Amino acid sequence: MGQLQDGVWTNEWYDTKTSGGHFKRSTASYRNWITADGSAGPSGRGGFKAESGRYHLYVSYACPWAHRTLIFRKLKELETHITVDVVDPDMFDDGWTFADDFPGATGDRLFGLPFARDIYLRADPNTSGRVTVPILWDRQDNTIVSNESSEIIRMFNSAFDRITGNGLNFWPAHLRDAMDPVNDRIYNTINNGVYKSGFATTQQAYDEAVTAFFETMDWLEARLAGSRYLMGDTITEADWRLLPTLLRFDPVYVGHFKCNRNRLVEFPNLWAYTRELYQWPGVAETVHFDHITRHYHVSHESINPHRIEPIGFEIDWTEPHGRERLSAA
Repeated sequence: MGQLQDGVWTNEWYDTKTSGGHFKRSTASYRNWITADGSAGPSGRGGFKAESGRYHLYVSYACPWAHRTLIFRKLKELETHITVDVVDPDMFDDGWTFADDFPGATGDRLFGLPFARDIYLRADPNTSGRVTVPILWDRQDNTIVSNESSEIIRMFNSAFDRITGNGLNFWPAHLRDAMDPVNDRIYNTINNGVYKSGFATTQQAYDEAVTAFFETMDWLEARLAGSRYLMGDTITEADWRLLPTLLRFDPVYVGHFKCNRNRLVEFPNLWAYTRELYQWPGVAETVHFDHITRHYHVSHESINPHRIEPIGFEIDWTEPHGRERLSAA
């Protein structure tokens, strides 16, 4: 995972020496919003109107942050309106690449470019920062709208409703205040917590991260004992933000990132809840375990220097979940 410095690629990993061994994630650099009428969103500039065929999404099937956007693209019936390209799961010195020799990787079908960094340079030849996915590209203005997944899913949640006729709302106004602290805790200790654990370079940094991770897993297990979804009987973005990490937990994070106090399948409520979300119509189509296990075990040389992919657990994601009883109670 390198970065661009004034338009020049440098193969530099995250600096944990100055942070006491702690992994510090960079903030997203493009924060514009697509809106129904093209007016400015909460950040960035205006001019990005919701239009069919105007926008293109670059993702990795392995990346949990990009996975969120694929889930919302599916749930909100945006597949015929927003096209998508998929990077190769292997990420080495050149970062994300558009090689298309791994099943499911597409190459860059817009420009034929070799690297994801070239998309950033096309938007700004002098750009600086990490080259991350997802990347939401605007064909009309020839620039990046956003590379912040939490904001892209909110655009997808409502901006295109007049075009698709899909009125599903996963960010309802009456739940937002209560949802914010749930999202914040899950992001800091679960979504990013696995990375804080896996990329820690001191015992103290690892202990802090993995302890916080399992404290939140225990909290979620208790919360879901009496609540079908995180916010009650209503499924929301909080659930869809959590799901990509849970799906990757047993296949990758337990072993590769040393989050091994318990497996997901040892949390009865969380395990059933994960199966329900996986079985939600269309969601399983967004899950590509071959990309997931390949990327983590092959790309992170500092963790797995011989790049051996483990055999993995046998997991039945289609087992009946039984969560309906909580809504019926």
